[in-house]
Amino acid sequence: MNQQFSEIVQLIRQSRNNALKAVNTELINLYWNIGAYIAKQIDNANWGQSVVKELADFIAHKEPELKGFSDKNLWRMKQFYEAYKDFPKLSPLVREISWTNNLIILSRTKTKEEKEFYLNICKQENYSKRELDRQISAGLFERTMLGNTKLSPVLRELHPNFNNSFKDAYILEFLNLKETHKESDLQKGLIKQMKDFVLELGKDFLFISEEYKIQVGNSDFYIDLLFYHRGLQCLVAFELKADKFKPEHLGQLNFYLEALDRDVKKQNENPSIGILLCKDKDNEVVEYALSRSLSPTMVSEYQIQLPDKKLLQQKLHELFEEKN
Repeated sequence: MNQQFSEIVQLIRQSRNNALKAVNTELINLYWNIGAYIAKQIDNANWGQSVVKELADFIAHKEPELKGFSDKNLWRMKQFYEAYKDFPKLSPLVREISWTNNLIILSRTKTKEEKEFYLNICKQENYSKRELDRQISAGLFERTMLGNTKLSPVLRELHPNFNNSFKDAYILEFLNLKETHKESDLQKGLIKQMKDFVLELGKDFLFISEEYKIQVGNSDFYIDLLFYHRGLQCLVAFELKADKFKPEHLGQLNFYLEALDRDVKKQNENPSIGILLCKDKDNEVVEYALSRSLSPTMVSEYQIQLPDKKLLQQKLHELFEEKN
């Protein structure tokens, strides 16, 4: 009987979510249409700057229960419409996220490509206002575009779209770690702030365990952090190193992946992936170390401070210029 009751509760939740989505879509449509109307009137020189203030006062007087139609917000609706009216590919996306998140993207991004990136990931990851704001501050767009993640040949073959799921560098400013710290400090901090860590990783990651025990022969071994990735349908083992990458680090990680695939992985799951998360790395050393790796592994670095967005934007600009 409880199972049947649970199914009814699920139907209620689904219906409520659908209703909220429909309300949000209609609200964004309203703001879009108001913005379009104001833009048209101003472009045709029918309205001057003061008319928008008069409109806000008129709405407040005629319909005092209606909130959110101040002259400031009306100008935002015009700006919102003008930002996307020439990009039919983006206009459907703005209707799938909240107005609050739309305003954050509108005010904090510059290019069409950046707006499209955050609209897509906001929809995909269902970011809250705080989460979206943090990802923009952490330069997620720039880091993704600049990413040169070092992957083993086996990993590239198994997961061609791997770069869309993982990053070359992870920003862990929320841990408030000192510049000199131990691996145990890093691990404890990530466990304590797991919600923020999953936000940085991506919400397809499901946390399984810290110090995950695997037994080989008569010996016990422990994986620092073990996750499951829903999109890739595989176990993901994180090995943490609070120092610079060394080639010998990969041997330990490869051993863990072999044990996971033999004793833990289910038949319907893909081969396990190993992520070596280091404080620093020499890309050439990493490339040499991974070139003959027979396991699906990658090496990423972590940073304990928010990146300099201006520097990231400059690097991205230089990259685009090189391609052109």
